[in-house]
Amino acid sequence: MKCFECEKENKKTDTIGICIICGRGICEEHYVREKVPVWEGEYEIRLKCMGDACEIDDMQPLLKIICNPCHEALTENS
Repeated sequence: MKCFECEKENKKTDTIGICIICGRGICEEHYVREKVPVWEGEYEIRLKCMGDACEIDDMQPLLKIICNPCHEALTENS
C-alpha cells in the first residue's frame, strides 16, 4: 500500500500504518503518533477525555497513528 498524501504529490512511498480515523495509508513523513481522546456517539463525535487528563482508568488513551489532516481536525475541535 502506498501513502495517500504522497500519491497526491506524485510520489510512491510505502505506508507504515493506517489512520485509525479515516483509514488512509500513511508514511513516516505524514503521520502523527500520540494520545487521542476517547469518542462518544455513532456519527457526531464528542470528546470525553483528553490525554492524561482522563480520570477513568478504563478510558486511558493509547498512542494511536493518525494522518496529518485528521490530527489537524482533532486539535481544532478539542
